[in-house]
Amino acid sequence: MIKRNNLLTSLFFGFLISIFITASASPAPAWQNDIPLEQALVLAGGETTNPREYDPATTHGSGDKLAYSGLVSFDPNLNITPDLAETWDVSSDGTVYTFHLRANAKFHDGRAVTAQDFAYSWERAASPAMASDTVLTYLSDIVGVKEMVAGQADHISGLTVVDDHTLQVTIDAPKPYFVLKLTYPTAFVVDRNNVEQNGEWYRQPNGTGPYKLIEWTSFEHIVYQANQDFYLGMPSIPYVVVNLYAGDPQRLYETGEVDITGVYSIERFLDPAEPLHNELISGVGLCTGYVVFDTTRPPFDDVNVRKAFSMAFNRQQYIDVVMSGHALPAVGLYPPGLPGFSYELQGLPYDPAQARDLLKQSKYGGAEGLPPIVYTDAGIGSSVGADVSAMAEMWQKNLGVTITVENIEPNFFSELMYSGRHGQLLSSGWCADYPDPENFADVLFHTGSIQNVGEYSNPALDAILEQARVEQDVTKRIAYYQQAEKMIVDDAAVLFTTHSLSYQLVKPYIKGYVFTPFDIPIERYMWLDGK
Repeated sequence: MIKRNNLLTSLFFGFLISIFITASASPAPAWQNDIPLEQALVLAGGETTNPREYDPATTHGSGDKLAYSGLVSFDPNLNITPDLAETWDVSSDGTVYTFHLRANAKFHDGRAVTAQDFAYSWERAASPAMASDTVLTYLSDIVGVKEMVAGQADHISGLTVVDDHTLQVTIDAPKPYFVLKLTYPTAFVVDRNNVEQNGEWYRQPNGTGPYKLIEWTSFEHIVYQANQDFYLGMPSIPYVVVNLYAGDPQRLYETGEVDITGVYSIERFLDPAEPLHNELISGVGLCTGYVVFDTTRPPFDDVNVRKAFSMAFNRQQYIDVVMSGHALPAVGLYPPGLPGFSYELQGLPYDPAQARDLLKQSKYGGAEGLPPIVYTDAGIGSSVGADVSAMAEMWQKNLGVTITVENIEPNFFSELMYSGRHGQLLSSGWCADYPDPENFADVLFHTGSIQNVGEYSNPALDAILEQARVEQDVTKRIAYYQQAEKMIVDDAAVLFTTHSLSYQLVKPYIKGYVFTPFDIPIERYMWLDGK
């Protein structure tokens, strides 16, 4: 995630999902003079002006899985699979992981990847100077990470470099999900000489991933070339080209100038009579949208106010009007398809009359007693997004409450969100980094978690989540997380809105494409046939 907040701030590498490309009327990009398009997967997107989003240690998104890699990864079937680590062993008590690096693992410049490179990368991410918003979320199970982040240690005590190809990692308790966390960019390896050379090292990264970033011209294009020495075998597609800020993706897909694109004319492509209907791939993402209540500030320090705002929100109307019906209502935390999801969960219903009663029962005595309320959203200027506008209208109509909307420049929205410099209401959401309910309940709602933006705190919930962390029996773990979800819902910790649906158009000459509900390095599994 968010995570990092994948749902709302995909910022840069979201172009691997929502894709744009240069219009045909534009001059041919420089890379076209050197790279045969029939050998290139052409994608597109934008780029952020925030350099922290390009650094695996500080990105809030899913990272660049073309240029970088880590010890483990997911395959297209979402199985955890060896990556830079060829194998690993776990001690009998479940607290010591010993990773054995591949003998042929290399950086793009040909230098061998060593266990010391991982120790450096993780200690860099945990250093106070990095001020990473993600390191505690993904690496704090490792003994000594918390102390290093707090400035109380110079090294991570739970890391031991046994030899060049062996890294020993000690965690604070046996946690079944620990190795899944190592698929997140914070755990990726970087080259010390590369990252310390200058301020914009990320434009020429010496990574380890399946592709080398060979050209980056801001606001024009990024070009990746298949890594011939990739330790898992050279990718089948020779080039991946990303055009930046270049036009309407759907129209360009129809003219054959883009290979994959997100869809906005969804109804059209769902029609079996549409010629491109068979090129549409859809799926349910492991994402949950929600509105954060800052529970430390009036009026959302009162559970009755939080419940009132939740019960004054009509999810189905919101989905029909704002999303043209193309989303699923979220009454709880876990999205469909995630272990722990339950159709039996009873969320807070849409009930304006009860919402008004709850507002009166609060310590604020009704709408007239509420302080001014500010809603923080990612946006430009004074325009209000359709989603926030729809919610504000419902709260005005059903509760008699007027809110003020403030927009934060999207490139820096995540940093301000984590810094606490936002209103009492905040647009948010979460997409899975790995398929485990811990990635939602514990990461987002445990007291003190950095991703717990609304600073919700419930000691009873914390106790359940802490039990679930170390429970080895799968059935019992899931029961704990379902109990935790019910507590979160009943206490109106946030206002749940939607679970996202994904619609992609994929050219028939692209083979091996598989929709996955969270980001994996799918490009290295694909090939071109007849482009």
